[in-house]
Amino acid sequence: MSVPYSRAFLEALPKSDLHLHLDGSLRLTTLIELARDAGVALPSETPEGLMELVFKESYRDLPDYLHGFAYTSPVLCSEEALERAACELAEDCLAEGVRYVEVRFAPQLHVRPGLDIARVLAAVDRGLDRARRQHEASPAVREGGEPPFRYGIVTCAMRMFTAGFSPYYKSLMAVLDKWPVRSVYGVASMSLARSVVEARDRLGLPVVGLDLAGAEAGNPASDHVEAYAYAHRHFLKKTVHAGEAYGPESIFQAISLLYADRIGHGTHLYAAELVEKSDDPELFVRRLSEYIADRRITLEVCITSNMQTMPQLRRVEDHPFGRMVRDRLSVALCTDNRLVSRTTVSRELEQACNAFALSPQELRNVVIHGFKRSFFPGGYRRKRAYVRQIIDYYDRVAAEHGVRTMPERA
Repeated sequence: MSVPYSRAFLEALPKSDLHLHLDGSLRLTTLIELARDAGVALPSETPEGLMELVFKESYRDLPDYLHGFAYTSPVLCSEEALERAACELAEDCLAEGVRYVEVRFAPQLHVRPGLDIARVLAAVDRGLDRARRQHEASPAVREGGEPPFRYGIVTCAMRMFTAGFSPYYKSLMAVLDKWPVRSVYGVASMSLARSVVEARDRLGLPVVGLDLAGAEAGNPASDHVEAYAYAHRHFLKKTVHAGEAYGPESIFQAISLLYADRIGHGTHLYAAELVEKSDDPELFVRRLSEYIADRRITLEVCITSNMQTMPQLRRVEDHPFGRMVRDRLSVALCTDNRLVSRTTVSRELEQACNAFALSPQELRNVVIHGFKRSFFPGGYRRKRAYVRQIIDYYDRVAAEHGVRTMPERA
């Protein structure tokens, strides 16, 4: 059963994207140009060829999905490339009505001689800010009452590093004789946490959160406890990729060991069959989901990305997003990677509305949750004022399109 929300309505709505990877969201033409400049060999030098060979409609599994990053990450090897990619990403988001983004990436993968983490972060900030200033100078904002564009930067620590992505990998491997292999990843995460807190506090950069990305299986969250404790002590918000390629216990580790404020994906939240260390897996899953609901730990749901990497999800209707909404969890629909998944926030909303027959109230709640549970960099009072502006604009757009809305119930 589909709900007749038009694409025009969904694109006009003010939206957020809380789970958005910079290096997974390049424009194809930009990727080709940057690869040529950086000397990175691509399997094709045409957008059509890359869409056929690399950025496909479907993938065998998560490793196949991640293959494209072997091309996108290395081309972001200069301040100019990082700034350009960030600005273009913000422009693409703005074009479909996204008004708040949290762009995430692993700064350590872009470190080069003469390009440290602070300069990497500053370059991305410049690109995002350029798009912000362009939008705020537009008549739509100055005269039409559209909400301004706001953004934050989320830095990804890595559960593990692989060769070929960055010179940082070589420097990391050079210290393996001093620490056990798994411990060195924790050392890298701690180094990142210190660097980004300093960039926020000393340079005033809008770094709003720490993320943990990379293969879940065999790379537990416990390796990164120290880095997350440091972020927690310094009031840096925390999100964790969990429950994407591993079971509910990965989500439990994220919230119990790493103080996660949000969960990236959380797709296997209800997968009791994947629970390994409980005598009653069904009870474990029920208590975990109830805890997440009660504490308003937001799930950054990426339906298209999950459909591409999880063969068991044959239809959108098979995705647990529908159950998450029914259980009144705090969920926000996100793209994950606009290029790799060939998607937009509007498309994610459209397929969710059609597959799960979201009512106007449910749709409104999902959209507004993205703003309410953002790691907004401007302070709590400014965030409240911004969210109020978003809500008012949402209701205005809904009225213009004949969609009756109601405020969120308790």
